Amino acid sequence: MKPIEGTDNSGIPMRARVRALLTVGAAALVLPAVPAPAQAAEQAGTLSVGAGETYLLTATTRLTALSIAEGGALAVPDGYSLTMTVDGVETGSVLTATLATATTIAPGSYAGDIVLTVAEQNTATFANVTFALRQALYAGADGVVTARSALSAVTGGEVTDSGASGVGIVSTGEAFDGVYVADGGTYTLRRSEIAFTGNGRCDFVGDGAAVVATGAGTTLVVDGVTIANTGVVRSGIVAEDGSTLVVKNSSIRCLNGVLPADYVPAGGANMLVVPWRLGISGNVRSTNLLGTNTRATYLSSTVESETWGAFSVDSTSNSYATAVNCRIANLGAEGYGTFADGNVVERLLGCEIDAGTYATIIGASNGTVSYGDSTAEAVAALDAELGLGLSDAELAALPARGSRIDSRGFGVMWHGAGTLHITGSTVLTTRHTVFLVKAVRATVTVDGSEGARITAGNGVLLQLMETDNPGSINGVYTEPTDAPVRDDAFDVTQVHDADTTASFTDVSLRGDFFNARRSGQNLALAFDRSTIEGVLSASVSRHAVDSIGSAEYTELGHVTNTAQPVVNNGVLVTLAGGSAWTVTGTSCLSSLTLDADSAVTAPDGGPVTMMVDGTPTVLAPGRTYTGAITLSVP
Repeated sequence: MKPIEGTDNSGIPMRARVRALLTVGAAALVLPAVPAPAQAAEQAGTLSVGAGETYLLTATTRLTALSIAEGGALAVPDGYSLTMTVDGVETGSVLTATLATATTIAPGSYAGDIVLTVAEQNTATFANVTFALRQALYAGADGVVTARSALSAVTGGEVTDSGASGVGIVSTGEAFDGVYVADGGTYTLRRSEIAFTGNGRCDFVGDGAAVVATGAGTTLVVDGVTIANTGVVRSGIVAEDGSTLVVKNSSIRCLNGVLPADYVPAGGANMLVVPWRLGISGNVRSTNLLGTNTRATYLSSTVESETWGAFSVDSTSNSYATAVNCRIANLGAEGYGTFADGNVVERLLGCEIDAGTYATIIGASNGTVSYGDSTAEAVAALDAELGLGLSDAELAALPARGSRIDSRGFGVMWHGAGTLHITGSTVLTTRHTVFLVKAVRATVTVDGSEGARITAGNGVLLQLMETDNPGSINGVYTEPTDAPVRDDAFDVTQVHDADTTASFTDVSLRGDFFNARRSGQNLALAFDRSTIEGVLSASVSRHAVDSIGSAEYTELGHVTNTAQPVVNNGVLVTLAGGSAWTVTGTSCLSSLTLDADSAVTAPDGGPVTMMVDGTPTVLAPGRTYTGAITLSVP
């Protein structure tokens, strides 16, 4: 920063130097003590900045009173950031504009134990936008980096180069982080409390998060920590860019904040609200995993968001997100339990999910999600695979549990290709459709040999449909009214790489399966040693309204179906291992295969009527039928 007008060689206004010049060295590592001022002016410990004045701070400064008039400002040299604490609470910091990437101290009067920390700037970039981050505690490869920390915001407990224990961090300012571990550092945060109120700036880089782990080789362990945040994108925990995060015995709860009045919804680095095209609302997600080769594991912890999302994976590749014996919940009426975007392996073992709208959303790039049991063998395998470092005592203390997944909306929604596995004693219960697939390839496997079961409140187990996402913030989805046109080049009797497939083993099912795609995509259903009671059919689907914009976002995904003959939406059904399908209504297929021990019957146990290409056909075991197949019951 160039010296401002009316300064001496120090770059500090001479009038202000006469009134108060308090400079100290770097904050001490052991808190709450802060070194005494190196110099004191006539009015020691007070500073008043008038309208039109800019006071340049060149070192960390301690005061008992601070007054900044409207139009006045505190500044620091280029490459540095400024953080204020009053009685150990970070406060006063506001973004310089709604979508600014740096903060300033708001005009006003402050009194108490005031520390103005001048720290080396910590920057992070996402989507070509660079953010100036501030944090209470920055840890790197050699431990705590005092030059990048505002340690006066860390109260109580003990802080060392390897970890912090029993500390508290409170923030009422904007865009301030708690514990930030980077540069290949290894750090442990134990038995601590973090409470932030006020908005963050970008949860893709953790700007405003309570805890951040970032960078290849970085390892952060969070054990017995309580995080309670309220604010726009004021996330609890963010893991990114190749870091390893392990969270144990902790509680993370994030509630929505108040959006700036002039904010216009946007994407990328300026995304402060969840895109409405997902069918949900909200402005904070509790956890986020990002970047390449990132690993985040949560054990015996609670992760809650008000809406938007609790357990999020976004913009990632080759990463692992794991939750064992955790509670994952939306406290409000909307939101998702987990999100899997990118090439990620997301495993939920022994978890309780209480979701507002979706238990899980699967995004782009072939993510894989698994619901299962937290058996001793499964957890030990995870410990070895992910390098969690769990002790024998910790492994023994984790009880084996099945996953219990409840959604007040849908179960799993695909808006990108991906895979879902359900095993063990998992129980998945939804108010609406269990598997909602929007014009992408979805792969579903359900193994009920150990008791897994799924239940749909609206009676639809799987819905394959056209996407109703209009694709842009101001877009509008319009329901098509014309009939689909047959594509003779698309084979509706064969399974293609882009088709949706679902296989069920040793499970009893009650509900319908519909393929309402207009263009070429088949639905292949395989049942082995299973029973299914319902309609399996090609269909035409309809929303309750003809068009959906941002005001109608809650209509997304909600459709009704009318069975109709296959056009470009083949339904291929295979029954094996003595499986039985009870047909409850007209079902239109393109292929039906039964092994010698399987059966297709009407609800009364009698035969169904089958037409193949308009010809009455006897339905016999051990055969495959293809063509325009219609099954009907009296």
